[in-house]
Amino acid sequence: MPQVTGEVRKQIEKRRTFAIISHPDAGKTTLTEKFLLYGGAINQAGSVKGKATARHAVSDWMEIEKERGISVTSSVLQFNYGGYCINILDTPGHQDFSEDTYRTLMAADSAVMVIDASKGVEAQTRKLFKVCTMRHIPIFTFINKMDREAMDTFELLDDIESELGIATCPVNWPIGSGKEFRGVYDREKREVELFSDTRKGTIQGEVKKVPLGSSELDGLISDEQRARLEEEIELQDGAGAQFDQELVSRGELSPVFFGSALTNFGVETFLRNFLAMTTPPLPRMSDRGLIDPMEEEAFSAFVFKIQANMNKAHRDRIAFMRICSGSFEAGMDVYHMQGGKKVRLSQPQQMMASERHMVQEAYGGDIIGVFDPGIFSIGDTLTTAAEKFCYEGIPTFAPEHFARVRQVDTMKRKQFIKGVNQIAQEGAIQIFQELNAGMEEIIVGVVGVLQFDVLKFRLENEYNVEIRMDNLPYEYIRWIENTDIDVSKLSGTSDMKKVMDLKGRPLLLFVNEWSIRMTQERNDGLVLAEFAR
Repeated sequence: MPQVTGEVRKQIEKRRTFAIISHPDAGKTTLTEKFLLYGGAINQAGSVKGKATARHAVSDWMEIEKERGISVTSSVLQFNYGGYCINILDTPGHQDFSEDTYRTLMAADSAVMVIDASKGVEAQTRKLFKVCTMRHIPIFTFINKMDREAMDTFELLDDIESELGIATCPVNWPIGSGKEFRGVYDREKREVELFSDTRKGTIQGEVKKVPLGSSELDGLISDEQRARLEEEIELQDGAGAQFDQELVSRGELSPVFFGSALTNFGVETFLRNFLAMTTPPLPRMSDRGLIDPMEEEAFSAFVFKIQANMNKAHRDRIAFMRICSGSFEAGMDVYHMQGGKKVRLSQPQQMMASERHMVQEAYGGDIIGVFDPGIFSIGDTLTTAAEKFCYEGIPTFAPEHFARVRQVDTMKRKQFIKGVNQIAQEGAIQIFQELNAGMEEIIVGVVGVLQFDVLKFRLENEYNVEIRMDNLPYEYIRWIENTDIDVSKLSGTSDMKKVMDLKGRPLLLFVNEWSIRMTQERNDGLVLAEFAR
């Protein structure tokens, strides 16, 4: 296969595309905003929480996010720094929105894991990390909030290694924490970066750096802190994992950095090191084999996210796609593999949360949004390659909570159907209907219960439809794989409900897990699956 040459290769080599993952409140959105400050993309960092008059985080654009102070949808942010073109995929931290995060990780080449220094690895971090390890993507750790009381450094590292099953290599080492936090020690340069607080959301000036053996450190850190630092560094040098770029690239070793995103300490140090350690866009698996952006000249991309009504004035629908190879030009025609026809990618844009600008060109590694007239689905492949191919699909997760949903005003049936369908196509919810009941009875399934609140909020605010929700007791869902079975004649249990999904595929809902086995025993040859294929 020919090597990609010239300007396209140069542009792709500059790209770095990564996702930021964390447990809620670990400081992920604050860290993202500080990155944007250094890239000159914003002038002042927003605050995730605070008074009604406070600025909101740039990456939180939905009204419900601003009200609650949490991220519920992934944002896509692009900026330039140090000769690199950086695409950040900011993800929701709350576990009820983990499905959106899973899909976003499919579009990333590496992940930045933010950990609260006082809490260590938390439940959601563990769950998201598993997705990263499944894809073998490099993981970089930023241990945040060192300006508050923190766990012992060795305990934090042990926590990451035992909970997540990945080796760690601290690039720098903290000196104290909370009120006693004095800065970090750079292990390679053997110098101390002294802590300074630039809490006001501005770029930090030149950080004062002092060699560890210098008398200048006297009075800046206590004798006790210096002695402890020397002892800890000796221990780490003797017993800890050494930095190995190959292991980092394989996702087997995580470089660890310490700092405070809120006060802006350690953020630029982390960003510089991270960019030096990450790679340009990686090859992606397709049904034609690996597609390497350095070898495949043709444009190719896959859709990983769909978002309706980002702009209230236009009531539009945007399909976000990760460009995997080649170059993109505004208005170009590409082949939509799942649709089986050529489509024109119109109104291409890149985002700064809800603010956007039209793009004339983009390259492998970039994330762009294109206008979607309702033809794209999550996981779709688009390409200009003569030898067509499809990228690996993105898994759909089985919902765990169900509710019957009705609109209060029967005159608003049309808006109600349009709203639930559009939100379902984004992948935030799944819609089911009872067999032979049409859309009169809509059952909504979600991975996390908070998604019900988002559905209610969005239907009221974006579609002007008030709804009533009745929670249903079902906890288990199974798709029927047999195409030759008459579903209406299936013999089930009293706690079973027969429904269909949006694509007309039959499936069963159960209250109890034992009912699944009993239903299979009562229907010879019945094949049930946890996921839709």
